[in-house]
Amino acid sequence: ERLINRSDERHCFRLIKDRVYYVSESLMKASTSVRRDDLLHVGVCLGKFTKSGKFRLHITALEYLAQYASYKVWVKPSAEMTFLYGNHVTKNGLARMTENTPQYAGVVVYNMNDIPLGFGVAAQSTEHCQSLEPTGNVVLHQADIGEYLRGIEDDML
Repeated sequence: ERLINRSDERHCFRLIKDRVYYVSESLMKASTSVRRDDLLHVGVCLGKFTKSGKFRLHITALEYLAQYASYKVWVKPSAEMTFLYGNHVTKNGLARMTENTPQYAGVVVYNMNDIPLGFGVAAQSTEHCQSLEPTGNVVLHQADIGEYLRGIEDDML
């Protein structure tokens, strides 16, 4: 609801082919002048539906996820690059975690300067992380801002 009824302008979600876009209403009205078959993208692509019908978030959704995330994880500077290369966050790289994070909850991963790096799934609950071995996975990687550099954005087209 907070994404749609914003203070600056109303926004909406649009499905174009198999992708979900987050679009301002003024941009949506302007895009009606383009034939639907000719329209490739409009707004911010939040994710896409797979052939099996599951929804997969893209890294372009990070800005909006970070604003409203209930569960957050901060990684140590030594673990930032490891996460940005597409690896999971281990207990060694964990700096801190939101209290009462349940297992398998969606989390946004931040560096120590509160810059969102990506998102993933909590492999362990907050309580279980304290007794976890140092090499155990804490966050299972789903997407990170390094995808732009690795060329995975080609998959988004």
